[in-house]
Amino acid sequence: MEAFNQHLSAQPFAARFVEMVMICLTLFSTTAMVSAKLHTHIFLLRSTPVKRLCGTHNIITVNGLFPGPTLHVRNGDKLKVKVHNQAQYNATIHWHGVRQFRTGWSDGPEFITQCPICPGRSYTYKFTITGQEGTLWWHAHSSWLRATVYGALIILPRLDTTYPFTFTRPHRQIPILLGEWWNRNPMDVVNQATRTGAAPNVSDAFTINGQPGDLYKCSSTSDTFSVSMKAGETNLLRVINAALNSDLFFSIASHTMTVVAVDASYTKPFQTNVVMLGPGQTTDILVTANQAATGRRYYMAARAYSSGQGVPFDNTTTTAILEYEAGSQLNKSAPIMPNLPFYNDTNTATSFANGLRSLASRDHPVFVPQSVQENLFYTIGLGLIKCPGQSCGGPNGSRFAASMNNISFVLPTTSSILQAQHFGMKGVFSADFPDNPSAPFDYTAQNISRGLWSPVKATRVKVLKYNATVQVILQGTNIFAGESHPIHLHGYDFYIVGAGFGNYNPQTDPHNFNLVDPPMRNTVNVPVNGWAAIRFVADNPGAWVMHCHLDVHITWGLAMVFVVNNGPDALLSLQSPPRDLPLC
Repeated sequence: MEAFNQHLSAQPFAARFVEMVMICLTLFSTTAMVSAKLHTHIFLLRSTPVKRLCGTHNIITVNGLFPGPTLHVRNGDKLKVKVHNQAQYNATIHWHGVRQFRTGWSDGPEFITQCPICPGRSYTYKFTITGQEGTLWWHAHSSWLRATVYGALIILPRLDTTYPFTFTRPHRQIPILLGEWWNRNPMDVVNQATRTGAAPNVSDAFTINGQPGDLYKCSSTSDTFSVSMKAGETNLLRVINAALNSDLFFSIASHTMTVVAVDASYTKPFQTNVVMLGPGQTTDILVTANQAATGRRYYMAARAYSSGQGVPFDNTTTTAILEYEAGSQLNKSAPIMPNLPFYNDTNTATSFANGLRSLASRDHPVFVPQSVQENLFYTIGLGLIKCPGQSCGGPNGSRFAASMNNISFVLPTTSSILQAQHFGMKGVFSADFPDNPSAPFDYTAQNISRGLWSPVKATRVKVLKYNATVQVILQGTNIFAGESHPIHLHGYDFYIVGAGFGNYNPQTDPHNFNLVDPPMRNTVNVPVNGWAAIRFVADNPGAWVMHCHLDVHITWGLAMVFVVNNGPDALLSLQSPPRDLPLC
């Protein structure tokens, strides 16, 4: 197997791409008799009363569920989901991590690939799961609606295949969705912050599958999510960080976790006591019930990883319970608490990220671009904008902002970017997003000149030729406060070929890139005051937003858009827009 991967790595990328196509065609020919299935769902977005933390609150849900329904499909299946917006807000649904080959109209971010679904209207998302297996998820992509509008998307292997971790077969598969809870309406929280320019209030609790757990007020053990296991069996936990604004540590008391996949991409199995997930990321873990059957129950717990000095965060802990079955009875002893890392334990977060490697097997090969045609350098971070003639709620009367390459992204309002690109509409965006910072500086210095703190607000995109090989260096900055940024790219998976602390060095750092078996993800945690290098092939035409998945940061403008041109023929080009595409 190692020889096979070395063989792939030694070839030019174009040759390896042809080999990838041949492998895919071979696999397709052996599965031709297995028919893909069409899954049809109805999503009703509506206000629903839910009781949490001593009070009843009206939240926006899908089909009255919090979290929303879990969707199960197989690699190769098709999904058709009609969304009826019966809520009081504009809404869209994003299928986080789904590649959306040629179906960018179904990606979901408002004003990027579609105009929002207005109250009383509907829209049908149609797409195919192509070459993906594992755990993804769906969520609202309009303002802060995703605080309560989210659910799991489980992609099983094709019927004639199985999981690559042959050393064990899980008895059960259990989605574990980590979330955040506000006692106020999250839309009111973000609207107040937008109006005043201040930072929004932090959440009041974290949740596991919608429940805060029994460490919070008015949250009893009976309200806490629980998982029962028989002694000796192994279960697959599909952990999703659906929180709005928090990286999260996750651990299970007295149990070692074996990581086998991240972001619907298989990894080399590795064991750990702690998992760290940025918002948007998923991790598949195997857990074996190897403690004494008569022993105590065990907490599954999550708390924030907060890397920014002086940045407010929710310093609470959410719990669920893992309990062993004892015949027909369940042990009701007090659960044991895991040893979670301290909130600012960057070493543990880094150690976990460094342990991830793609599986890189014959059935699940890697195709890392060995050379690049587009070499991009994007700074990411916070900033402040002055408020002429008034005093805003940010530091020194300013307004909080965030940017990439000093451009604070502004959503259009008259059309989506994809519609403007497809129909040749003028004035919606400009195709001049910079490949590099306009003024290089010491990005992670302790005292950065105040002249660099104020970004330019604009709607700019970067145009990529079809099939271009792309490298993006994501460089964190220490403007106002350096912190970890979970950067999510729509429409693509990418390889994380390198990462480090401090300023990226283009002369020395590439020598340490992993071009053999780097992890493949759709969301990368850029280290606090550090950098990450990602590579991908621009083989999916459309308009694809890349943004920080801390929703407070995307609200402030930490985003940009790649517009990828169509390929040489119709089968490599964006499909025509659907008839029910919402209007602005």
